[in-house]
Amino acid sequence: MKTTTGTRAARIKQRKPGRPEGTSAVRDDIMDAAQSQFAELGYAGTTLREIAAASNVTQALISYYFGSKYGLFEETFLRHGQVVSQQRIDLLEALLHKGKPTVREIVHAFLSPTLALRSTPQGRSFLRLQARLHTEPPEISYKLRTHAYGASTQRYVEAFRLALPQMSELDAYWRVTLMVGTYLYAFSDTHRMEEMTPKGLYDPDDTESLIDQVTRFVVGGFQAR
Repeated sequence: MKTTTGTRAARIKQRKPGRPEGTSAVRDDIMDAAQSQFAELGYAGTTLREIAAASNVTQALISYYFGSKYGLFEETFLRHGQVVSQQRIDLLEALLHKGKPTVREIVHAFLSPTLALRSTPQGRSFLRLQARLHTEPPEISYKLRTHAYGASTQRYVEAFRLALPQMSELDAYWRVTLMVGTYLYAFSDTHRMEEMTPKGLYDPDDTESLIDQVTRFVVGGFQAR
């Protein structure tokens, strides 16, 4: 049985200072609602009032957990972003441990953690949020991107230069940047393929085909001279 906003707030007030009961579940509910709102409306277009209504809590409770709208936005983005980043590092380390990886293996390792998010509604919502982050003002987007992905992306730049020693450092950064732009567009449900292709030709749920197409496109770009 769901707890009403009033009952939940009253219970928290009655407890002594410390970690409120049910903190993890309530925080997750708030971040789930916030992620959907931020993904659809952007940072500026989303209000705490809308998030509070969608998650069935008060604005005061959101402030209690996250401090501010930006605090909520930051934690909501990093919740999945840092996991993706660590998974990328783990996959790359496994490849390097076996020897010198191919460009295709490196690209696949980079893309796989993000592709896996497409299997759930919340994961797809995060992919839309991630794509939208690139259109947010620099004071919002730069810090979060660097925090979430800076270290892992740098590791991949180095791995690509190891696999392609003839590639210049500048070209490596350019091509990693273009790889990011490609997968953000392809994975974030833009529905462009459904609009462009004849009916029945394209299956939006065929993730194997999706990652194969993106991987081949990106590998071709890295290997171009």
